[in-house]
Amino acid sequence: MVQAGTHFYHGHYGMQRSAGLYGMMVVRSPKETLQYDGEFNLLLSDWWHLSSTLQELSLSSKPMRWIGEPQSLLINGRGQFDCSQAGYFNEGGLKECNFTKDDPCAPTTLRVEPNKVYRLRIASTTSLASLNLAVEGHQLEVVEADGNYVAPFTVDDIDIYSGETYSVLLRTHNPSPPRKYWISVGVRGRKPNTPQALTMLHYAGASESERLPFPPRETPRWDDFNRSKNFSKKIFAAKGYPPPPEKSNAQLFLLNTQNLMEGYTKWAINNLSLSVPATPYIGSIRYGLPLEYLKFPGPEIIENYDINHPPVNPNTTVSSGIYNLTMGMVVDVILQNSNVLKGEISEVHPWHLHGHDFWVLGYGEGKFQPGVDDKRYNLTNAPLRNTVALYPYGWTALRFVTDNPGVWFFHCHIEPHLHMGMGVVFAEGVDQIAKMNIPREALGCGSTREMFMNQGRH
Repeated sequence: MVQAGTHFYHGHYGMQRSAGLYGMMVVRSPKETLQYDGEFNLLLSDWWHLSSTLQELSLSSKPMRWIGEPQSLLINGRGQFDCSQAGYFNEGGLKECNFTKDDPCAPTTLRVEPNKVYRLRIASTTSLASLNLAVEGHQLEVVEADGNYVAPFTVDDIDIYSGETYSVLLRTHNPSPPRKYWISVGVRGRKPNTPQALTMLHYAGASESERLPFPPRETPRWDDFNRSKNFSKKIFAAKGYPPPPEKSNAQLFLLNTQNLMEGYTKWAINNLSLSVPATPYIGSIRYGLPLEYLKFPGPEIIENYDINHPPVNPNTTVSSGIYNLTMGMVVDVILQNSNVLKGEISEVHPWHLHGHDFWVLGYGEGKFQPGVDDKRYNLTNAPLRNTVALYPYGWTALRFVTDNPGVWFFHCHIEPHLHMGMGVVFAEGVDQIAKMNIPREALGCGSTREMFMNQGRH
């Protein structure tokens, strides 16, 4: 059954998402109870002038060649480079963008009537950038996150990380005379070197050619992480959603680190950098081909590691990163952030789980303390999500139930980080997978392809 709500799809082979393979997906329900007068979809992304193939090559080089910040931010696939709708406010900066009718670079404009309620469905499929979205002169009421309703709360702007979706309600007023307002999207979580994406909220009756009298509001400071955490901590499940199970059957501790492997820069989990084998995991399980499952690490993986400084031993190895989970388990995952290879830096990582929603049990500073921090989990109205932020030098805890047999990625949704090894794989209900009738088209790589070819099946 497909879950009603706001979703998006994207490619996962190499860095296809950086090449633009993504889109919005809205699933509607006849039981919808949310009341509004109209809706708009805003799909947010970032864009490089370097092709995704060259990005992969740069990240995989020895030494690594960092791809840098994106040249543009896009709204619904549209962006502008070296110019801005607000260019006339920037002395000596970006020039003003002038659009003609039906110009393919012209931004999506939200045309609204006064005294109405509009639902903005917002998804971020960025490859790198964490974003902040604001509508000048209007507050936003958050009502949905990752396809699940949340207890409504009102904010001036929202932070949105790669892989997340939100619905917000925007209530229009009755400006006199009718006018236009800025909608701005800017970079958070990284020192920005990319101009804001800008578009308009255009009230009926406002002049088509009118210039806005004020510049767009500035995006909140990129490294104000307390602001970001405060937003995340306002998100609770809507009334009627099931609470998480009171206890878990297993705890999985995942330490996020940046490492080296024979001079190549990698991201790693528990000192293992994910390297996806040529043979699809699900094919190996279906046909009994060898797979080496990882053991669940205990809390000592975190207790014995200095998260506040560069690693003493930076070396890592590669792994298929696969864990074997039996059906019906309640699993806690504790994500622990740490320092990067050089300097005193810890980055934001939005973690995304395929095939499931999970309950976000809590966030914390520093090292996770077993027996202390887990006593403070939210077991009452924890929100159901499929993507969650792991903040610098902190931890995030989540809980999910193994109720969907298959092979599921759990990974950082920042494209370069996944490409460089920041992820693991959950094989769920292996005994059931072995009995599945899996289309051969899904297994046409590696050993399974060779097996089918030898059987005369092309």
